[in-house]
Amino acid sequence: MKVCHITTVHKATDGRIFYKECRSLQQKGYEVSLIAPVHEPIDAGEIRLFNVGTYKSRLTRIILGGYKVLQLSKKTGADLFHFHDPELMPVGCLLRISGKKVVYDVHEDLPRQLLYKDWIRCRLIKVFLSRMVYICEKFFSLFYNGIVTATDDISRKFPPKKTIVLKNYPSMELISDFSCVEFNKSTFTIIYAGGITKIRGIREVIKALHIMEGKVKLILLGEFDDDGYKMSCQKEEGWRYVHYFGWRPIQEVYGYMKKADAGLVALYPAKNFLTSLPVKAFEYMAYELPLVISGFPFWKDVFGSCSVFVDPQDPESIVESVEKLINDEKFRKGLGAAGSELVSSKFSWEKEQKKLFSLYEQILNDGNRVVEK
Repeated sequence: MKVCHITTVHKATDGRIFYKECRSLQQKGYEVSLIAPVHEPIDAGEIRLFNVGTYKSRLTRIILGGYKVLQLSKKTGADLFHFHDPELMPVGCLLRISGKKVVYDVHEDLPRQLLYKDWIRCRLIKVFLSRMVYICEKFFSLFYNGIVTATDDISRKFPPKKTIVLKNYPSMELISDFSCVEFNKSTFTIIYAGGITKIRGIREVIKALHIMEGKVKLILLGEFDDDGYKMSCQKEEGWRYVHYFGWRPIQEVYGYMKKADAGLVALYPAKNFLTSLPVKAFEYMAYELPLVISGFPFWKDVFGSCSVFVDPQDPESIVESVEKLINDEKFRKGLGAAGSELVSSKFSWEKEQKKLFSLYEQILNDGNRVVEK
């Protein structure tokens, strides 16, 4: 059967979309196409790539990108379309009306997320947009054959009979396929890989590095979404202890994780983070890295055996937790081993992907989804 994944927002090499879902489906025997922005040559194997291009603004991307998706979708000849961006909800609806099977993959709780977006300055506009997205998701989801969500919390917003939870756990196959990187480590090193915004707590970590006066260095991988925030981080005294590499391909990111001593997930207590399951945490765990992680109650339940917890808005709290790891090697290695065991036994994509296969089989065979969560 022919299936097609669609994104206008994420890179073609997105971990969840390309390396997990598309590759798993292709290995299962599906003929897989991917419509996505293609920024550089990619060894996609037998996955067919269709370049949707990039756009200067969100509005242009929504309008022109959506139109381009509809054009390219005809070329794929797919029986089922699986899209990954909320802005493509109307496109998904049009594909469904045209007789195609359609799945909506919800990576984030966007209505909550919008309340914390720095690029929206007015609080009233944030609330209005959040409410509008919530209503749109409720309405458009009535048309789709299936809904895939990244967490249990997100799934509760959608019709239970057509919704599955497909958690973004790391692929053990991909974890073992990392690129060696040139990085000479001379001191204790923590790593952060992902989007860099104010509410992800990076500036507070940089302040903590200054307090520790060179005892700890930070490998920072990812893109700043705001030039002003980037400048404010670079002006901090602790920036001298940061190795900033920008965005890197996933195999290189894993190469840097292999070099680090601990993994960082110091997110602010925003509502959309409190019950999230950040894939970077599980990737750190797979490499036997103890976590330096925000002390949310839900995260204490999930990551309690492999973490030291911090107040992400308090540099002194970060210092205290990191120094525990520095000063007690046995404790540190015990946390790392516990995390690795959890990923191997419970939190791997290889176990999770079976839900996706079951969803596709039922939709393509019956057209409807009856699910046990």
